[in-house]
Amino acid sequence: MALINSSNLPFTKLEAGSGASMQMLISNEVAPNFAMRKFTIEAGGFMPNHTNSVEHEQYVLSGRARVGLGEKVVEAKAGDALYIAPGLNHWYEVLGDEPYVFLCLVPNKTDEIKILN
Repeated sequence: MALINSSNLPFTKLEAGSGASMQMLISNEVAPNFAMRKFTIEAGGFMPNHTNSVEHEQYVLSGRARVGLGEKVVEAKAGDALYIAPGLNHWYEVLGDEPYVFLCLVPNKTDEIKILN
């Protein structure tokens, strides 16, 4: 069992995209099966089109973004959940003046990330 106060955890700036950072909330050192991460993409920011070799489950905490999911483009907002299958290309573009913040859960497996553009 672990109680983790996220205010004590650092944010890591993401190299790909613009205005994006990640905070590791629960790592594979704490939980054996899944990692929980919190992503923030600032207003005007984006994450580029990419694929991951592991699935992603995401829950939007705040903000709005246009999200590309394969051939589909959706508008995700606070309260929405997204499932991204392994290998599905996806990208994010923040809409409005508020940061887009979401939780992302992934299995504790090696994740190969490929930037597509």
